Amino acid sequence: MSTQALATEDRVLPQSTISPWMTFTFAAACGLVAANLYYGQPLAGPISAALGFSPSATGLIVTMTQIGYGLGLLLVVPLGDLLENRRLVLSLIIVAAVALLAGASSWSPSLFLLASLCIGIGSVAVQVLVPFAAHMAPDASRGQVVGNVMSGLLCGIMLARPVASVIAEYSSWHVVYIMSALLMVALAIGLRMLLPTRVPQTSLRYGQLLASMGHLALHTRLLQRRAIYQACMFGAFSLFWTTTPLLLASPVFGLSQNGIALFALAGAAGAIASPIAGRLADRGMSQAATAAAMLLAIGALLLAHWSSSGSTMALAMLTLSGVLLDFGVQTNLVIGQRSIYALSAAHRSRLNGLYMATFFCGGAIGSALGGWAYATGGWGLTSWIGICFPVAALLIFATERRTNG
Repeated sequence: MSTQALATEDRVLPQSTISPWMTFTFAAACGLVAANLYYGQPLAGPISAALGFSPSATGLIVTMTQIGYGLGLLLVVPLGDLLENRRLVLSLIIVAAVALLAGASSWSPSLFLLASLCIGIGSVAVQVLVPFAAHMAPDASRGQVVGNVMSGLLCGIMLARPVASVIAEYSSWHVVYIMSALLMVALAIGLRMLLPTRVPQTSLRYGQLLASMGHLALHTRLLQRRAIYQACMFGAFSLFWTTTPLLLASPVFGLSQNGIALFALAGAAGAIASPIAGRLADRGMSQAATAAAMLLAIGALLLAHWSSSGSTMALAMLTLSGVLLDFGVQTNLVIGQRSIYALSAAHRSRLNGLYMATFFCGGAIGSALGGWAYATGGWGLTSWIGICFPVAALLIFATERRTNG
């Protein structure tokens, strides 16, 4: 389906508005739900010891959540174009709450891994909420609204790891999952009262909906490019945040878990990029902002490359590189979302699912390469590989015709 055809379909849909309070509600909901995906990362060791995971299977604690999220992006998020959105969001949040309680009460590795899979599936509620918010926003401020909502999502991602580490240190990993489950129940109650109903106008069945995603992926050029750009950027992001804890815990820096948690907390400062990027997109500056985001990511990783001496200055430089990288990645993400959401209101959930699933794959590649590179060649090889991701994005972006948006 061509970009022009999608845009034409979007124009026949009525415009609506979204208040600052409602935007904040969407942002907070996205942050709380997205955090569920990342609690397992700092808690993998204690969970493994408590449930009897073998050393080789400990990585599955995080992997199963990611698999569930990936499946949800492709199989559940598109339902936002078919089912009433508020009911879909609430159902997914309740699935996440039940799965979190199941994880907290698990007595075997297999049960916990099943719970982790369902946590990932339920957490795709955030990717129904974001296009939901975009649908409520008028064209002139859609980028700003998406940016503000995404800043909440990024805060949830970046704060989840340090918060989980601190809570687990003073209580146990079970408490983290139980507290999050209770938050999900409270969130579902709140969203049921606050969210409006939105019934998509479509006559498609579920099978036809999934089939149409293949057509969109093959024939929507803007989606292809924006997804590739963000896959490269998110690959660098995942590589950096997978390997920097290893570097910081090594004898070079010798940081404790609390020190690493504070380092991750500093990275949340990159969330301020989202509303800025949204405003730039609304002003027709998507091309310039995209190039700037990619250059910023390259600069951040170059700075990180020279930050491995173990000194206080090196730690400060590494922290700054994390903030700048997050800023660049988040800017590119919001610009991409603003671009694809402008194609068609009727296809937003499917476009969003394809976009997210593609760059999620890029993140998985970045994490895998990062772990291998650090074990093989240390931080030097790891950072050089990381630089290659945004460089590739910039080179591909340079071939884009400027009429593509």
